[in-house]
Amino acid sequence: MLISTYRQKGGSMANRDFLDEVTEERTARNPDFPGMVEAAERRRKLLGALAERRREGKQSQTAVAAAMQSSQSSIARLETSATDARMSTLDRYARVLGYRVQYHLIPENQAQADPPVVVHRHDP
Repeated sequence: MLISTYRQKGGSMANRDFLDEVTEERTARNPDFPGMVEAAERRRKLLGALAERRREGKQSQTAVAAAMQSSQSSIARLETSATDARMSTLDRYARVLGYRVQYHLIPENQAQADPPVVVHRHDP
């Protein structure tokens, strides 16, 4: 997780960086901010895994976009930005690649022990 990197390393206040300051400021305004950042990181990991599957399958963004009835630029944005993609878009993207996104509810106190993204590979 990106939040409080200096605390994870056992650092002092002198080791704080800009990200720590921004995180502290935003958390003061919205106590849910750290959780929002963590959720965005999980989405980014899922989108990264899907993009990797697309490249491994030697499918172009254009071909995937056509199958999704979308545009190549939309797929590029999906793969490269921290966009807050709709669940239905993630489902369609995965389906075109031959995968299915499954959702699992994990108790909050066990969430750190489980990986945020698990990819089951196709058997050739």
